[in-house]
Amino acid sequence: MIEHILLPTDGSALSENSVKYGLRLAKKLGARVTALHVIPASPTAVPVDDRTAPDGDARTRAIRAHSRNYLDFARKAALGAGVECEVRQVAADYPFKAIIAVAQEGPCDLIVMASHGRRGLESLLLGSETQKVLTHSRIPILVCRE
Repeated sequence: MIEHILLPTDGSALSENSVKYGLRLAKKLGARVTALHVIPASPTAVPVDDRTAPDGDARTRAIRAHSRNYLDFARKAALGAGVECEVRQVAADYPFKAIIAVAQEGPCDLIVMASHGRRGLESLLLGSETQKVLTHSRIPILVCRE
């Protein structure tokens, strides 16, 4: 029986779609959810596209603000769906490890997350957090592709 679903999000459109899918599933199953966003433990390692990139504390504040926005999306969507939702923001060097750890702590019965479909050399070099979670998690995972 699935009673608790983890919904990791990175704020992308594909990730938002997986949150919505996970909420629909939770509603049908009567499950509760935890929405999770993993922020970098070392924010200075995050590439920033803006030419006036903030440094130090400003960058950390910006990352946390984006994370809150992603989690607010999940919280509001859960409220609209009538699903009990906890939100978590975790700092980690390896997001896949944080996702698995939060799922185990839950304890969660299922992880619903987006596939980001990297291909070719980029996939070999970078991999994807979804692929890493699939490889290392003992908790069942539902991967959303749309």
